[in-house]
Amino acid sequence: MRLKFILRMAGLVLGVGCVSLPAQRVPVIEKTLPNGMRLLLVERHDDPSIAGGWVAHVGSANERPGITGIAHLFEHMMFKGTPTIGTLDFARDVEIIAAQEALRDQMRIEEARMRAAYRAGTIDDVFKPENRTARYRELEQQFNELIAEQRKILVKNEFDRIYNRAGGAGMNAFTSDDMTAYFISVPANKLELWMWMESERILRPVFREFYAERDVVFEERRMRTEATPLGKFAETFNSMFWESHPYGWPTVGWPSDIPAISKAQADDFYATYYAPQNITLVLVGDFQAGPAAALAEKYFSRIPRGAQDAPDVVTLEVKQPAEKRMDAEAEANPQVDILWHTVPFGHKDSYPLAILAQILSTRTGRLYKGLVLTNDIATETWAWQGAQKWAGLFNIGGEAKDGRTPAEVEAAIYAELDRLAREEVSAEELQKVKNNFAAAEYRKLSSNLAILMQLLQYDGLGNWHEINDAAAKYQAVTAADVQRVVQTYFTPENRAVATYVRKPEARRKSKS
Repeated sequence: MRLKFILRMAGLVLGVGCVSLPAQRVPVIEKTLPNGMRLLLVERHDDPSIAGGWVAHVGSANERPGITGIAHLFEHMMFKGTPTIGTLDFARDVEIIAAQEALRDQMRIEEARMRAAYRAGTIDDVFKPENRTARYRELEQQFNELIAEQRKILVKNEFDRIYNRAGGAGMNAFTSDDMTAYFISVPANKLELWMWMESERILRPVFREFYAERDVVFEERRMRTEATPLGKFAETFNSMFWESHPYGWPTVGWPSDIPAISKAQADDFYATYYAPQNITLVLVGDFQAGPAAALAEKYFSRIPRGAQDAPDVVTLEVKQPAEKRMDAEAEANPQVDILWHTVPFGHKDSYPLAILAQILSTRTGRLYKGLVLTNDIATETWAWQGAQKWAGLFNIGGEAKDGRTPAEVEAAIYAELDRLAREEVSAEELQKVKNNFAAAEYRKLSSNLAILMQLLQYDGLGNWHEINDAAAKYQAVTAADVQRVVQTYFTPENRAVATYVRKPEARRKSKS
């Protein structure tokens, strides 16, 4: 039976009553290479292509103050090439990198002096060009001359171009609090090319343009955080919510940390977190598992096991003793955003919390029906459960309708939660939500890439088996479970609230 027909039939069945279709399991074959690297294989022969990727079990939560943003920086650096990819003259490339690092050591001495001057109040901003010391400017000029020389021998984006010429598509990567993943789709007959390319960039990465790329990341931070209406506020709200946990700093890093990261710090970080025993390879598509595993061992077993295993994140979030609030004026529509501390990925309560989020969210959920359609208080609402690797949160919010206030939206949200705490959801409403989760079990079979992304995510969070096991856990959630998690986690002392109103000048513009 073809997948589209199955999905269409699923939609008909899910419209009423209980789901009668059996859960679809992804046939994952797991192997471990001699160096500790794990391999997940899923054979699918629908089309002659393979989605390949790998996840390093490292994200911003594995950083520390002073090097925040380094995990995301590595996402960029892993595309810079190897001794044979990305340069016309590797010997000179190495000499330039060494010379750059020697200059940066001297520049860091000057940066320390500038920070001391800032603390003493003799300069107002360590990042302003006019506040740089004379020695720093001299060193910076020499450094820029090395950058110009290196650019003459660089082959920009060669990693990407090699894949493109071989028919590869969609090469990309992402960094989160918990993981860093790399992925691409290639023709089935280019599997060995993928094996060589990916093993080479783990075995022999060359971090060329390291300091220039830090500037790219800094600009990315500026565009995504500082130049957006709510970016800076969301960052502040997040750091207020996570009081002790490393989730409190942004994945992109703090502004003072990004330009201060040294290549030596990066080398140490890479040796710890990009060791084979901290990486999982994932292949989904048109291949035979046995030969594919043999190729993986041939290429990836060349990478020596790391000297030490990556340490766990040991800092737990302290129990919040009182409600936290942030009131902000922003160039955005009036709204409220609420966070509650909940549970991490795999916790037994993460399943009823996910069900609860579905009950509340979407155009057919309680929040939209109650706040938008019935009471005419809000124009938009949202709710979601964020079960991350080390801890979790639940988010609910809404945008106030013109003439209404964030306080009214907030009160209406609490009223919906109070009703859920007092009264169990009906069997029909609960089954409708479960049906949506069941339908997602079919959608996850839509393509090689869709399956790959799920396996990368699940493995990055700590358990790839959830791709097959989570469905039954959602279906087992009862109305009593939903009521219990509302009563347990949605208390005033467990939440942080951010309210946004328009800046006075924004209000004037909207009225004119």
